[in-house]
Amino acid sequence: MDLQLKRGLLDVCVLAAIQDEDSYGYKIIKDMAPYITLSESTLYTILKRLENGGMLTVQTVEHGGRLRKYYRITQDGRKRIDDFKEDWKEIMTIYRFVTKEELSHE
Repeated sequence: MDLQLKRGLLDVCVLAAIQDEDSYGYKIIKDMAPYITLSESTLYTILKRLENGGMLTVQTVEHGGRLRKYYRITQDGRKRIDDFKEDWKEIMTIYRFVTKEELSHE
């Protein structure tokens, strides 16, 4: 898969994982596990990129005597999810065209 496409898809997946409630790293990985496998190092790179892009904010909270970072989606993050949904319609149209072409040449 194209690296830029995969990166964009993973960004949207992480945003989708926190769109309904604030969350933290381990829980994000756990919530995404039925759909996609993501390492901690990859997740934290994505979270930092999304934070720098203004798509999420971070709040550090003490939990069980330790500090835990909670991530919250911003309006820009929600807009990114909405934009992805619109873009995906176009991608699916292209996919249907490509697969139709492949089927007709068999």
